[in-house]
Amino acid sequence: MPVLATRSTGGTTTFHEPVSRRLAAEFLTVPPGTVDRCVADVCACTEHLGVEVTAEVVERVAREHLLAIVNSAPPPRSPR
Repeated sequence: MPVLATRSTGGTTTFHEPVSRRLAAEFLTVPPGTVDRCVADVCACTEHLGVEVTAEVVERVAREHLLAIVNSAPPPRSPR
């Protein structure tokens, strides 16, 4: 799945990796690559909307997106 935005006018963020690491540790069932893409997408969307891109905002929004991913997964099958 490609990242939403491939370039950023604001340069690279210094908090992208720490936010990704914290969220990956919190969401162990989500692949780390998915967490990283989610954080990158949130950064791009936040910047696009003109909202100040801070670690707190990005982490909060990315956490909500990851919760939606986890909660939308089908329940495990019960043994028959």
